[in-house]
Amino acid sequence: MQQPTRLARRHLSTTALVFMIIAASAPLTVLAGGVPTSFAVSGLLGVPVGYLILGLILAVFAIGYGAMSGHVQNAGAFYAYVAEGLGNRQGIAAAILALVSYNMMQVGLYGLFGFSLAALITGLFGIAVPWWLAALLGWVIVGALGVNSVDLSAKVLGVLVALEFLVVGVVSILALVAAPEGIEFQTLDPQNFFTPGIGVLLAFGIAAFMGFESGAIYSEETKNPRKTVAPATYVAVAVIAVFYMFSSWAFSVGVGASSIVASSQEFGPDLVFVWLAERSPLLADVANVLFITSLLAALVAFHNGAARYFFALGRTGVLPKKLGLTSARTGAPFAGSLAQSAVAVVVIVVFALAGAGSPLGDLFPVLTLFTWLTNAAAFGLVFLLAITSIAVVAWFSRRHHGHGVGTRVVAPVVSALGLITVAILILVNFDLMIGAEGPSPLVAIMPGIIIGSGVVGLIWGEVLRRRHPDVYRAMQHEDQIPESQELPVVANHPHS
Repeated sequence: MQQPTRLARRHLSTTALVFMIIAASAPLTVLAGGVPTSFAVSGLLGVPVGYLILGLILAVFAIGYGAMSGHVQNAGAFYAYVAEGLGNRQGIAAAILALVSYNMMQVGLYGLFGFSLAALITGLFGIAVPWWLAALLGWVIVGALGVNSVDLSAKVLGVLVALEFLVVGVVSILALVAAPEGIEFQTLDPQNFFTPGIGVLLAFGIAAFMGFESGAIYSEETKNPRKTVAPATYVAVAVIAVFYMFSSWAFSVGVGASSIVASSQEFGPDLVFVWLAERSPLLADVANVLFITSLLAALVAFHNGAARYFFALGRTGVLPKKLGLTSARTGAPFAGSLAQSAVAVVVIVVFALAGAGSPLGDLFPVLTLFTWLTNAAAFGLVFLLAITSIAVVAWFSRRHHGHGVGTRVVAPVVSALGLITVAILILVNFDLMIGAEGPSPLVAIMPGIIIGSGVVGLIWGEVLRRRHPDVYRAMQHEDQIPESQELPVVANHPHS
């Protein structure tokens, strides 16, 4: 009996896709972890402006990216776009780089998730739980959702993201009510952003947006890719950017602009919870729980992305064909999902063994697994976004598809320049991002893994071209849903 190799079709709506995109960005995790870290490391007040600037860069990127998504639908989004725009070898390089980046981002999150869940269990029940055991509990949940219907993931993520927005909204309101120095706008003053140290703000801030591009990964599973992916991406970028800007500004008002940097440096990622506990211990406990579910939502979102890259590469023969198998019952890429789960459990076990007896103590998974892998992954994904922008220009140069010069050329060129700048800033500030005290080989090793994966992809592409020309040629057209098979969009029609 032949195993299916097609994903479930026509399931996800625009709203569901927006929630899945935002889940990867983890709004509560950003407020609790990203915002205090940005204030602390940069020593600058312009953190909220940084989120807005990055949101504008990514919104410009989304113009060309979204336009191309209406013509090329593939679960390996970066892979398909770069292959179509720049050639098959470059597409394979982008695919391997994306696969490594998504896996590093997903697996790295287990470090923070395991630490946070273990700490919560100890605080609530007085039971000492090792971080790796807590991480494995999350691993089981994520793995189960990964091999199930994408609809189930969408529903779970929808609930978790809604709860995140609720708690961040409550924190923001409490902050504006508290306002020890009054409602002031120092952190929104552009002068506090455009200043020496701006690179640190951009380098740290971009991680908060990672996953926003994942809408195209689900293009084969949406109700109508030509009418779903681009709008979902635009909405997600706008919501994330405005929400981050507002919540980080509101929290700075709640702490006080004159002390937000010092407080962030003193308490770090605990600042939000310490601040909440002074006003409502119950709300602080609720926020702690939702912080963990926020991480779980991000784990599911990046797991799904990595699983679909495994699937897309297996389907075309770039990786073993078995990775391209899907579930006959759910339409999920179960082979790719199992592969991602296998990678995750191996890394968790390795770090659990390495951390036994470490002088870093309980913080070992946060300062190593989480910090090393997620920052390297952020660099990889930003670099891929820049390459994809270039691929968009190249693809539209051969056929305009009815789009104007602003969409085809101006927007992707501007976004490529902006994203390359951010990627360079991440490299320049990588020692700060991983908390290295003095020279560290990790500054070269972690980004080197990312670049090296792309080089391996180029070499593998050349091997396929020479030894498996049939597989190489079959990659030429990556649109998995021909226009003739698209569902028509009819306004107010119950069956559209």
